[in-house]
Amino acid sequence: MATTARTATTGVLEERHRQRRRTAERLLASSAKLSFDPLKDIDWDAEPVPGAHWIAPEHTSLYGTGLWAGLTEEQRIELGKHEVASVASVGIWFEEILMQMLLRHAYDLDPTSAHVQYALTEIADECRHSVMFARMIATMGAPAYGPGRLAQQLGRVFKAISTHSQTFGGTMYVEEILDAFQREMMNDEALQPLVRQVSRIHVIEESRHITYAREELQRQDLGFVRRRVEQLLMGVVVYFATTRLIHPRVYAAVGIDPAAGARAARENPHWRAAKTAKAAKVVGVLDRAGLVGRTNRWLLRAAGVV
Repeated sequence: MATTARTATTGVLEERHRQRRRTAERLLASSAKLSFDPLKDIDWDAEPVPGAHWIAPEHTSLYGTGLWAGLTEEQRIELGKHEVASVASVGIWFEEILMQMLLRHAYDLDPTSAHVQYALTEIADECRHSVMFARMIATMGAPAYGPGRLAQQLGRVFKAISTHSQTFGGTMYVEEILDAFQREMMNDEALQPLVRQVSRIHVIEESRHITYAREELQRQDLGFVRRRVEQLLMGVVVYFATTRLIHPRVYAAVGIDPAAGARAARENPHWRAAKTAKAAKVVGVLDRAGLVGRTNRWLLRAAGVV
């Protein structure tokens, strides 16, 4: 009986290794076929289009509020620009964390395996993406707002102690949220060409990263106690990654008190609905992986994504 159980377990593990290898080989082939150099593939010298928004107005955090009604069209465009810069700077923050987590994941594994070689390929992608976001922020003439001091310090801890589920669950969450917004941005001809170009590159290359993370999550087995711990940690990741997307200082760029702007955004049903819609797909994936439950659903509600 015990021998049969061991044989079955061995068979499951071998099949998972085969699936992991096939996924990595496919993603490596895709990377070789379609990758970008943002410094060469984006027209950084092009002037902004007068009167064009940086993000669809309905996706700005104050859309539909009294504060939004009091802004001129020029101020609305300016607010959108600063919100894009804020999200991009948070993207850099998380990509820097992700690169370190992926290096930790690969550190003890066989570097000749396709799985590790794709992890290293993804790290190279993320390096280019971080430079691309930083260059975009500088070109826009906006600050790199970042996630705020508390999240910055928590990130130091998270990147050092994250588990397999947190590494790939966190990747799934942040990349899917950005992907959902950017898929609309890259196809919206009313927006500034710069954000459309950046969005297109990020969406194409991140689709591979999302596949890599999603399939790794599906191969993970969690016991009852471990699942509860992982859910709580995942809830913290979702909460900070989501609530730090828009730094309160962006509102000062259009003459709004940062505290008043942050409060209005937090209470804004349009902004909450936008986050919930963009997070729906990835929350479903995390749920199926056992990373959503009573332990963390309150944090997801507090983040405004359920």
